[in-house]
This record gives sequence, structure tokens and C-alpha cells, in this order.
Amino acid sequence: MDSKNKELADESTSARRGFLSKSAALGVAGVAAGLTACKDDAGAAKGAAAGAAKAAGGHEVAPGQLDEYYAFISSGHSGEMRALGLPSGRTLKRIPVFNMDCMVGWGVTNESKAIMGTKADGSLKYTTGDTHHVHGSYKDGTYDGRWLFVNDKIHSRLARVRMDTMECDKIVELPNVMGFHGMFPDKCDPVDSKINYTTRVFCGGEFHIPLPNDGRDLEDPSKWGALFSCVNAETMELMWQVRVDGNMDLVATSYDGKLAASNQYNTENAADLSGMMSSERDACVFFNVERIEKLVKDGKFSTIAGSKVPVVDGRAAANGDPKTAITCYVPVGKNPHGVNASPDGKYFVCSGKLSPTATVIDLALVAKWFAGEVKTPRDTVVAEPEIGLGPLHTAFDGKGNAYTSLFLDSQCVKWNVDAAIAQFKGDKNAKVILEKLDVHYQPGHNYSSMGETKQADGKYLNSGNKFSKDRFLPIGPLHPETEQLIDISGANMKLIADHTAYSEPHDGIIVRRDVVKTRQIYNMDDFPNAVKPETAGIERKGNKVHVRLMSVAPAYSMPVIKVKKGDEVTITLTNHDKVEDLAHGCALPTYNINFIVNPQETKSVTFKADHAGAFWLYCTHFCHALHLEMRSRFLVEA
Repeated sequence: MDSKNKELADESTSARRGFLSKSAALGVAGVAAGLTACKDDAGAAKGAAAGAAKAAGGHEVAPGQLDEYYAFISSGHSGEMRALGLPSGRTLKRIPVFNMDCMVGWGVTNESKAIMGTKADGSLKYTTGDTHHVHGSYKDGTYDGRWLFVNDKIHSRLARVRMDTMECDKIVELPNVMGFHGMFPDKCDPVDSKINYTTRVFCGGEFHIPLPNDGRDLEDPSKWGALFSCVNAETMELMWQVRVDGNMDLVATSYDGKLAASNQYNTENAADLSGMMSSERDACVFFNVERIEKLVKDGKFSTIAGSKVPVVDGRAAANGDPKTAITCYVPVGKNPHGVNASPDGKYFVCSGKLSPTATVIDLALVAKWFAGEVKTPRDTVVAEPEIGLGPLHTAFDGKGNAYTSLFLDSQCVKWNVDAAIAQFKGDKNAKVILEKLDVHYQPGHNYSSMGETKQADGKYLNSGNKFSKDRFLPIGPLHPETEQLIDISGANMKLIADHTAYSEPHDGIIVRRDVVKTRQIYNMDDFPNAVKPETAGIERKGNKVHVRLMSVAPAYSMPVIKVKKGDEVTITLTNHDKVEDLAHGCALPTYNINFIVNPQETKSVTFKADHAGAFWLYCTHFCHALHLEMRSRFLVEA
């Protein structure tokens, strides 16, 4: 470590030691003063360690130093989102979304249940989820640090995560959709270019189902269908849906906001494998957003059963005239997997999967097709190079090069888009494939640093591999998966790190750290139910008891809490500490209660006191030298 980095590390270490000693002193003072809130001065050196991300050894991140990038990734059927630091691969946070998390209390607290959705009896509607794709909100063609969006394929839900707190704040279930797979935010309004930020999120439905799916047409799949949905990014409410041919996979959006697209398999609309394989090609379907919203505005839509969401017909048979069409089905390789937008805003690339090709579609030509100036949708294809076996997903470096994962070859292939276009025009000397790199093993998604923005910087590529086999110590039948980090900054790709991943991540994004502006402490006034000295205590209304509790390390404001068996009890807890990173826990044995409150945060739980006895309500999150002593007696009288 050079002298500057050592100085920063020493300063950061000193600050942390100061925080620990200060918080201990403040906690003792808080007990003596009756839980008086306290201020934190230890943040003076807060930004000191942010100066250098790398040690002298290349891509290694030295102890005490910070990563250059965040990686926000899905987790598959564990139902959460994950935040990592890159290039170190260090896990920074597991963000619960569609799953229960007994550490933070997600799915336990009243606030999280309201977001996740409950049944009439107050229990969670769903306790499972399957996250595949994470994407950020945009402004001026790059990430703006407001929101992250993630899908749930199992129950067709879209979730939004606030980037200032890295916590989920909204979830919406898409009506009449099953297998919600691909998703992407828009980057600009299709009409008003001054609205150059995300206002919509587009969601592709994969599985065909009866519409509505209420028991009708079970034996007649020819009547089934799939819907493409648009969600308002601000309100998280459905705006409209489009019925399409085929099964939608991933989604991409243009930088001018005028087009969204989804690669599709099963354009035959078949219900079995043989039928799904009968056509020579499948498609990438493009949506003319302005025309769709004009139809909705003019009332030219239908609705499905109990849903009030406007639905318009985007099937090919209803969109034969390009000048009025709302969809354009561009033929691509059979069973394509993935559609990705180039950072220059010119092209969408669909990977062939069963075809060893990548199809490059020119968005300017798609716009001309909608204007009636291009003869056929296939004429919008400007390149289709053969790149390897099992191509799935494509990332970009902002230098004209594309990087596609090859599932069957267990490789990442680097190829040049302009050379592919030249080859398609007949240039036999065009060098399309620049390099292939072995990865370990069977890659699925890959994604590059800032690669889905106009600021793609060509530094790193992450290869998310489905099998690790012999790469790590054996831990039983279920192996970890391999996330391999590749340096793409030079002329040649260089594999620089293997990172383990608990099953099963899919897509993700790599974001420069300066884009992310997090809050380290909440504002207590943001919580209407915040407990303050004047509201703390116990309130009884019949058999409903509200316990309003405050905490300052190392004590809760009430040493004894008494209720009666059969009471409906609500505990509302506000953390009055103002020290960064000083969270408190709240666990109640045998009542299935555990959650944490961050500094200045408020959370609540409601439960029935259905068995008598003495129970220690205690802090589960280490907060103080007297952490073990931080507890209250919760007495349930028979």
C-alpha cells in the first residue's frame, strides 16, 4: 500500500474506533438522561477513505479502501436483490423484496407487509419470489440514482427499491399476467423530449394463459394470450397493456423513449414443444409507445374481466398497416434469448440461443417501418454474425464492441458491431469476432460497467455462470454459482476474479459509485407514527393495546410492558440514536417477532398475545458494550 492509501486507511480506522468509543459513552449517558437523543460527530472523516478504490496490486481493493462500482443483481428464486462492491465482489447488502427476511423483519413488520401485500386475515399473500432482472431509473441517458426496479417471475410482480435507503418501497402485481420475466424502464418521454427521465417501466409476460384466468378455456390454449404491461414509475400503477403473439423474454427501451421491445420465442402461439419449434424464426417485437398511448387516450381499448387496465391489440394480424400499427415483429433467430440496447442508441441486439447468431436491428429503420418507408420488418436487420454456440445476452463497452455470453461453448465472445454490419453488406474481409474467453461454466447473463447507459466505460464485464463445478471448495450437492469478473479495458479480455454467488442470480447492472447517494440516517419526521417522549407509553382501547417504545443504546424506554392474554398488541419502536450504523433489534421470544430499526427509523408489529408468561423483549442487533443488557420484560397476564 502506498503512503497516501495507508494514510487514508489509518484515518478511516481511527474514525471507526472513535465511533465505537463515542457510541458506548453516549449510550450510558442516554440511560442516565432518560433516553436523550444524541448527535454524532464521528462523520468528520466519513469521506476520507473514499479517495482510492484500488491498492497498488491492480484490481485488488485494499483493506479500508472502497470499490469503484456497485453491482446490483437479482437473486433468482431466493426472491431478493443484492448489492455488491466491484471489483472486490464484497457483498454490501442483501435487499429483501419478495422474500421474508427475519434479520430486518421484512415480512414481519406492519410496514413491510403493507408493501408486500396481505390476505384478508393480515397474513402475507405470497412468501416466495423469483427475481431475474434489475434495472435503474434514468436521466439524460444514464442512471440518476433514484430507483432500482426488479421483477418477480413467479407471481408477476414489479418492485421498486429506493437507492437512497436501498429498501423496497412499492410492489405492484400485474393483472392477467403469468411468468413476468423481462423488464426495463424507459429513458425519455415518447412525445416530450424535455421529460428526459424515467416515467414508465415496461414488463413482458412470458406464459400464455386464459384471459381472464378464472377457469374458462382450460382445454383450448388457442384462446390463451400474453400481455405486455406499462407501469407508471412514480405511482407504480398500471397504465396499459398490449396483447401480443408469442412468449416474451427480455425487454429493452430506446434512448428517445419512442420504442420498447421484447425478444420472443413461440411466435407460433403453441402450447407444446413441437408446436413451439415449427417455425424457422421467432421475433423481436417492437412497441410504438406514442401510438399505444394515443389509442388509450382516445378510448380505443378493452378491459379484461375485473381489471380496469386498458388493453389494446398488438397481435400481428391486427397490425398489418405499418402507418397505424402499434407493433412490429422483426424476424430473428429461433428461440432468441435476450435483447440489449447499444450505448450509442442505434441498435438492439437479439441473441440466437438455438441459432449461433446475434441479430443487430437498426432502430432508425424500425422507425421508418412504422412510417411506411421500409418494406418488411426483416429489412430493419443490419447484421447477423455467427458468434458461437448458445448465445444468450450481450453487453457493450461504449467503444463499438459487444460481448455475448455463449452458454454451450462456456465462453464470452467479443465482437465488433460495425464490422458485423460491414460483413452483412458483403465485406468478406470484415473481422467481426475479436476474441473469445473461457468462463466457468455455462454463462447466462453478462453485464458491463455502465453498459446499459450512454456512459458505458468499458472497464469491467461480469459473467454470471450457472455452474461452478470445481471452482470452489465442495459444500454438498448444491454448489455456489460463479460470478466471474473480466477486465475489458485493454485490447484483450482478462479474467481477474471468481466470486461465489448463492443460487441463483440472473441479470444485474454495474453502476459507478458516484451515482449512488445514500442516506446514512433517517429523518424521524418522515415517519408519521414516530414515537417521541410525549407519545411514548402504553395505550389500551378494549382488548387492543398499543405499546409505543423508544430506544437509545443500551435501553428501551420501558423496562416493563404488561398486557393481558387475548389482547391484540401493536408495538411501535423508534430508534432515537443519531449515530451512523447504530441499529437496534427487537425480538420477542415465542411470538415470532424480530426486526431492526435503523437510526431515527420507526417500525411496528401487530400480533395477538395468545399465551401467558414472562418474555424478554431484547435487542438482536449489536449496538453497545451493554448490548446484552438491552431488554425489557414483556409480561402477559393470564
